[in-house]
Amino acid sequence: MLHNSANFQTAGLPLEEATKVMIMVHGRGGSARDILSLSNYIQDKGFAFIAPEAQNNTWYPHSFLRPIEDNEPYLSSALETLAATRARLQADFNFKLPQIYWLGFSQGACLILEFVARNAAEYGGVFGLSGGLIGPAETTRNYKGTFSDMPVFLGCSNKDPHVPEYRVLESDQVFKRMNARVTTKLYPNFTHTINEDELNIVNLLIAGEEPTTAFI
Repeated sequence: MLHNSANFQTAGLPLEEATKVMIMVHGRGGSARDILSLSNYIQDKGFAFIAPEAQNNTWYPHSFLRPIEDNEPYLSSALETLAATRARLQADFNFKLPQIYWLGFSQGACLILEFVARNAAEYGGVFGLSGGLIGPAETTRNYKGTFSDMPVFLGCSNKDPHVPEYRVLESDQVFKRMNARVTTKLYPNFTHTINEDELNIVNLLIAGEEPTTAFI
């Protein structure tokens, strides 16, 4: 069974009352409730948070570095779930694109980064934690559109067992070419998890401030 876009959880302000919304996407083996726990660390209190949940808690079966077709039809279904979530926020709750933010961890980070690259627009911000664009090393990255100086943050360990450093750096360059304002930080010998510094950077970018400690 493929993913169901009606399977989601929410947190923060009611969607009818919020001035901003963050789509949060969990990793392999995680859940909507897991990723929504990060909403407690977002300092801006104007947000609603919405998290779709993958069928069997996995968006696609294999590594994001495998050929695209190896992860079908689940990958396409996952991308369609994100498209349906965005469309619902726009149609039913009148959120404009600059009011919509994206945050994902691990498999969820890969998914949001691939989705926004394929659907470039001036979102509020995109935060990919321990992830990168999807596909093998030889993948052609001919994405269309521009991000018009939209903030993107890529945070990852430089020794992540699932996400190679080269893919984080490649993703950094792709988003820069598409006119995003990219902050990338590789944490030396860190584990495959989310750290306090990453959440601090997310909060700075939401507030319209520039991180001063970012490095590649």
